[in-house]
Amino acid sequence: MITLLGVGHVFDLGRSIRAEIQARRPRVVALELDHPRFAALVARAQGPARPSFLAVLGRFQSRIASQYGVQVGDEMLAAARAAQEVGSEIALIDRESRQTLLRAWRLMPLRERVRLVTSVLGSLFIARTKVEEELARYEADERAVMEEFAAQLPTAKRILIDERDEHMANTLRDLHRAKGDVLAVVGDGHIDGLRARLSDEAVQVVRLKQLRARSEPPGTSATVTYQL
Repeated sequence: MITLLGVGHVFDLGRSIRAEIQARRPRVVALELDHPRFAALVARAQGPARPSFLAVLGRFQSRIASQYGVQVGDEMLAAARAAQEVGSEIALIDRESRQTLLRAWRLMPLRERVRLVTSVLGSLFIARTKVEEELARYEADERAVMEEFAAQLPTAKRILIDERDEHMANTLRDLHRAKGDVLAVVGDGHIDGLRARLSDEAVQVVRLKQLRARSEPPGTSATVTYQL
C-alpha cells in the first residue's frame, strides 16, 4: 500500500502526521524533500544563496507559517521523528530543489517571470484572513485553481508540479515494490498528480483538510491549500 498524506508547509500538522505514521507503521516514510533541504531543516541552517525571487518566496512562506505558530518544514521534521519512533526507513523523494527552481526560472519567458515576481511580492503583504479565503477557494474547486495556475505560469506548472509529480511517483512505485508499505508526506497540490500516475498501485489518500481537522482544537474550522 502507498499512502499519500497531503500537507501544507505553513500549518501545524505534527500531531496528526505522527498519529498517521504510528497507526500505519509503514516500512518507508517518504518525504517531499531532497538531501540539502532535509539537512537544512534538521540543522535549521541557512541554505546556499538563491536567486532573489526564490529568497522572497521563502520569506513569504516563513511569514505565513509564523501566523500559524510553526516554522516552514515542521511537518517534515515531525514525519521524520515519527518514522524513527516506529522504526520506518526515511526516503527523500523530491528532485534537487535548487537546480529545479533555477531551471524553471531560466526557461520562463519574460512575461511569466514578471507574473511570478509580481505575485510573490504581493504575497508578502497578505494577511491570514486572505490566506484562509484562498484556502477555501482551493477546497471548493481545486481543478479550477490548478488550471488558473497553469494558465498564468505554464512553465512553472510543468517543471515545478508535473515533472516533480512524475519523478516522485516513479520513486514511490519503486520503493513500494522493493520494500513494502510506503507513506509519503507531500504538498497537497501534488496529490491528484501522484494518484493519477500511481493508478497501477494500491493507494490511500489523506488530504490536508483532514489532517488540519485532526490537529486543531474542536470547533475550529479546517481549510485546505495548494502547496508546492
